Amino acid sequence: MDHADHVRLLRKGVPNPGGSGVWLDLGAGEGAFTLALAELLGGGSTIHAIDRDAASLEVLSSRYARLERRLGAAARVETRVADFTKDLGFSEIEGIVMANSLHFHRNKAPVLARVHGMLKEEAPLLLVEYDADRGNPWVPYPISFETWRTLATASGFSEPRLLDSEPSRFMSRIYSAAATKV
Repeated sequence: MDHADHVRLLRKGVPNPGGSGVWLDLGAGEGAFTLALAELLGGGSTIHAIDRDAASLEVLSSRYARLERRLGAAARVETRVADFTKDLGFSEIEGIVMANSLHFHRNKAPVLARVHGMLKEEAPLLLVEYDADRGNPWVPYPISFETWRTLATASGFSEPRLLDSEPSRFMSRIYSAAATKV
């Protein structure tokens, strides 16, 4: 997948492209989806990219500088080394992206409760995941879209809507879905 694929996977889930607001990317890594979101949101927004790996966030920062030079009007990205399963001090957030990060957690309910508490009412959680329920050493606990539908509503989110998908050489496909805080 490349940058255009990342943008496409998120595009239909960003309610106000070019608007303003504060978003989180939980488990941002080197920022493939952070950069896609920055392009979609535009210059009036801020994205807090959260990850436990400082080296990955350094890569993200340098990749963001190149994107900003190319686009000029990307959302501002601030990085923070932190564990998103702990209190981050955020509330009333406009939206959250979790791209390939939820699958590292066997027990998803406490993670989703924390995410739910950070979002403002009707704000989206954009999930990007492998469409499988059986993992491997690199993707230990994936969550299929069908399983996500059940878990999302049980965790206080709306019925998720499938945004897009991309074939995967590892696990059938990767999907993106949006569910809002209810």
